[in-house]
Amino acid sequence: MNLKTKISCLISFVFFLSLSSIADLKAQKKKEANLKLWYEQPAGKIWENALPIGNGVLGAMVYGNVDQEMIKLNEHTLWSGGPNRNDVPETLGSLDQIRQLIFAGKQKEAERLSDKVMFGKKSSGQIFQPAGTLNLNFPGHGSYKKYYRALDIEKAIAETSYTIGDVTYTRSVIAAFGDSVVVMHLTANKQSQISFTASYTTPHQRAAIKVVAGKDFTMTGLTSDHEGVKGMLKYEVISRFKNDGGIVTSTDSTFSIKGANAVTIYISVATNFKNYKDISGDAHEKALQHLDKAYSKSFGTILNAHIRAYQKYFNRVKLDLGSSESIQFPTDQRLMNFRKVSDPQFVVLYYQFGRYLLISSSQPGGQPANLQGIWNDKLYPAWDSKYTININAQMNYWPAESTNLAELHEPFLKMVKELSETGAETAKSIYGTRGWVTHHNTDIWRITGPVDGAFWGIWNGGGGWTSQHLWTHYLYNGNKNYLNTAYPILKGAATFYKDFLVAHPTYKWLVVNPGTSPENAPQAHGGSSLDAGTTMDNQIVFDVFTSTISAARILNRDPEFIDSLVQMRKLLPPMHIGKYGQLQEWLDDVDSPNDKHRHISHLYGLFPSNQISPYHTPLLFSAAKNTLLQRGDVSTGWSMAWKINWWARMQDGNHAYKLIQNQLTPLGDNPGGGGTYNNLFDAHPPFQIDGNFGCTSGITEMLMQSADGAVHLLPALPDVWEKKGSVSGLRARGGFEVVSMEWADGKVVKVIVKSTIGGNLRLRVPNPMNMDVSVLKKAKGANQNSFYAVEEIPDAIISEKANLLPPVLKETFVYDIQTYPGKLYTLLLD
Repeated sequence: MNLKTKISCLISFVFFLSLSSIADLKAQKKKEANLKLWYEQPAGKIWENALPIGNGVLGAMVYGNVDQEMIKLNEHTLWSGGPNRNDVPETLGSLDQIRQLIFAGKQKEAERLSDKVMFGKKSSGQIFQPAGTLNLNFPGHGSYKKYYRALDIEKAIAETSYTIGDVTYTRSVIAAFGDSVVVMHLTANKQSQISFTASYTTPHQRAAIKVVAGKDFTMTGLTSDHEGVKGMLKYEVISRFKNDGGIVTSTDSTFSIKGANAVTIYISVATNFKNYKDISGDAHEKALQHLDKAYSKSFGTILNAHIRAYQKYFNRVKLDLGSSESIQFPTDQRLMNFRKVSDPQFVVLYYQFGRYLLISSSQPGGQPANLQGIWNDKLYPAWDSKYTININAQMNYWPAESTNLAELHEPFLKMVKELSETGAETAKSIYGTRGWVTHHNTDIWRITGPVDGAFWGIWNGGGGWTSQHLWTHYLYNGNKNYLNTAYPILKGAATFYKDFLVAHPTYKWLVVNPGTSPENAPQAHGGSSLDAGTTMDNQIVFDVFTSTISAARILNRDPEFIDSLVQMRKLLPPMHIGKYGQLQEWLDDVDSPNDKHRHISHLYGLFPSNQISPYHTPLLFSAAKNTLLQRGDVSTGWSMAWKINWWARMQDGNHAYKLIQNQLTPLGDNPGGGGTYNNLFDAHPPFQIDGNFGCTSGITEMLMQSADGAVHLLPALPDVWEKKGSVSGLRARGGFEVVSMEWADGKVVKVIVKSTIGGNLRLRVPNPMNMDVSVLKKAKGANQNSFYAVEEIPDAIISEKANLLPPVLKETFVYDIQTYPGKLYTLLLD
């Protein structure tokens, strides 16, 4: 071989190595980016650019700013006000008059009277408030290169790195599971390079900052007075610094470290809150106890325990929809381009981000995720960042059972129990009934009276709807001991309606009056939301009666009471189909096909309930579809998420995916609608976390449903996901878990189902299948598994003007398999 040939071969070899290295780098980058939100610039001053971390007790927003880092801090019990009630007993004396005005078609007069007697006298609820900000000033870090920040949702860790000169700096921040502290670890690749000054800022007026004994940097405060309720929650933030080398100095209001090799910052936050009626705790003692326990451990020890505790939940569900070159780009760029390119993995990232947020904001023993989860930087956030229970708080927990996070449902279920306690007095004093009731908002003090004004606040279905979460929890786990504890709450919700329902003078049905279809008002009612027997109210009462009847029969309790509910359920209004072929929102046919309101509350019966079904109530199913088409796709964030669930129940995966595209769009690109912020928070706007959770639920519903008499696999798979995919870990009613499911070309190739409590497994699939060990039996008749019982729905009343087409459904194949506890069952493509 001559020299020229050798050189040519060498050049070719080097070129090959270069291409291989580039390919390896791209592959590594793609692998690393799988479940990371990452960016090439800091968050700056924009809260919606910062990255959320949380452990159910503490929440923090990490900005990743180089020279002026900010860690915005929240604590789950840090709310304005103190224990209080907002009942308005004066209502009872005017209740009959309000009802008569509504029955007479004078809804606006009824609304004015309701505003006069029910509202403006008591608090409309308290505010979830921030603790403040830990600021870190890094002198000389204004000019940098190779910037990178990320949120690794597989490990629940926020990371920032950058280079100045020949020094690379790295920051890692976690809200430590198991240690109730936020921990920040700062390192550099050279010695003696870590220097900064720490300070606090807070929007609270009654706050004090000091350094204690030269080591604990503290901020104490008192939360706000609000709407006549005195702020009584004391809070304390303590930051403690563990430095490897360097010099430590402090002033009255700052803490500085200079020339350290590494620094770990331990941050503890606590309040004097014990429960909704007891604030006798010691904020200082609690904060110090958590801090002392954590400070004795190294960052590595805390991190390892944190990852183990977090992944116990997170790793239960895996989703693979394929990948594309888009994965190589930063998250904000992927968000900007999602509608224009193929990026199926971005859907997976958003899906798992929803699960990450629920794990981070809702832990057993803590408060439920509120309107913003556990993250808020404002003293007066939108809607007080409390619990809106005419949809939003419920939506937060839609993914809990199906995406294998059932334990995280506990804070919400506990709140419902507490509402049943406070709501008993509200039912008695406002409405003169037994049982319990709550309206459309509550807070940490578990208020149950009406808030804001009659247009929004007179809706009294909050107790009925939230109680159904207890029943759903039972349907997934089958635990009779749990059901026994939940039954009094279900019974109390049913008892309220048993006493509260009145006969409609025209139709003779038993109706809720006063009621509303949340936040919407037909022009035919004078622009008032008040009415009697709205469709959503009727659907909720039907569910409350049905679940209470079922629970009592399972537990063999209260036969006479249950017989009375059975008789009353027969007297509830059936659903109506109006002249435009729509599911009526009100008893009267007054819907407008031009109504684009964000609330489509009368489709509660389609999802999360199962009263509207393609197999059991096909005409109602078609009417619900007409309603969805008439309302259109333009939506606020949470409304868009609900529509994804509805279109999944419609078995229209392509339409559901179109809404996912709308949701995964930068705010401002959907004229008149919501979208997503750069940190993937849902944009109503402003930020509401329910849209994140609702979309995760909707994607799950596209892949598997279990509310309509069977475990339905791939009920709404869009064309863009058909080629190949897999999911594992989803849970279905009756104690079934889809251990794994693979599909190709829109067909289920293989599925393994685990039965935890036994019973008949009815599977509905898009293609014929067989079992690996026995012959599959085709399903016949009703499913004998009681967890899949579908209550018979009364026939709809249909307008003569309605032009209804029966639903056109894809062919499915339905099989029954007798299962036993703890066993696995494998089905393969036939």
